[in-house]
Order: sequence, then structure tokens, then C-alpha cells
Amino acid sequence: MNIIDLKITNLVQYKNQIYSVKEILQPKEGQYSVKIDNDLESFTVPAESIDPILIDEDWLQKLGFQKTYSSAQRIRYERPEQFIKYDFDLTAKKVLEGLKIYGNSVRCRYIHEVQNIFSSLIGKPIFKNIKLDNSAVA
Repeated sequence: MNIIDLKITNLVQYKNQIYSVKEILQPKEGQYSVKIDNDLESFTVPAESIDPILIDEDWLQKLGFQKTYSSAQRIRYERPEQFIKYDFDLTAKKVLEGLKIYGNSVRCRYIHEVQNIFSSLIGKPIFKNIKLDNSAVA
């Protein structure tokens, strides 16, 4: 994960727990640290110690998507906004996998990427009120 791709309120993983980014610090040139928190704790860690959260069906549901289609080749999730969809391509090539906005494909694999796209489209973070349930993180 590239630290410059992160924004405040992005969800990340640290030691198998989910956290929200609160601050990105650069105390020395080229060295970043990230202040993260969840419902239980808040602290600062080196940026290279955090990991992105891979998009899966559970996370899409947490982000307000609902399954609307399933076949042997594809599973589709949609948000209440009719122009936003996410497809899982079940074929080996994975050509059709990713976020669909107004019919255009945006290749993204991680939750923070979806958060950043929504923030750019709408002008504010829309997933900031997600309850960070760390009991199910493996």
C-alpha cells in the first residue's frame, strides 16, 4: 500500500485489527507514520506496518452494497445510488472485477480505494460511521 493513497477516515488493518486513519505524519523526509484508532484504542504506528483491507462480500455489505445478481461468471453488488455497482469476476481472467460507476470500470481491490472514490464523487467521506467490529477479523 502506498502511503500517499491514504486519506483521513480511510479504514486500514494493523495486527489483524481494523482502524480508521486519523492523521498522517511525516516527521522526517520519506518517513511516514499514521495515527489510527478504533472504538477501543488510538495510537501512532509506522506507515509500513499498516495493511490495506481487501474488498470482499462482507465488506461490501458493511459499505451499504447489496447483492443483486449471481451467476457462474459474476456476482454483482449495488449501492442505493443506481449508478454504483461492484462486480466480482469469478473467471480466471478477472477482467470484469471492480467498481462500476455510470458503467465505467474502476479497478480497485481495497476498501480505502472505494472510500477515496466515493469521497471524490460526493465531496465528503460517506463511510465514516462504520462500526469497527474487530472480533471477526482473521
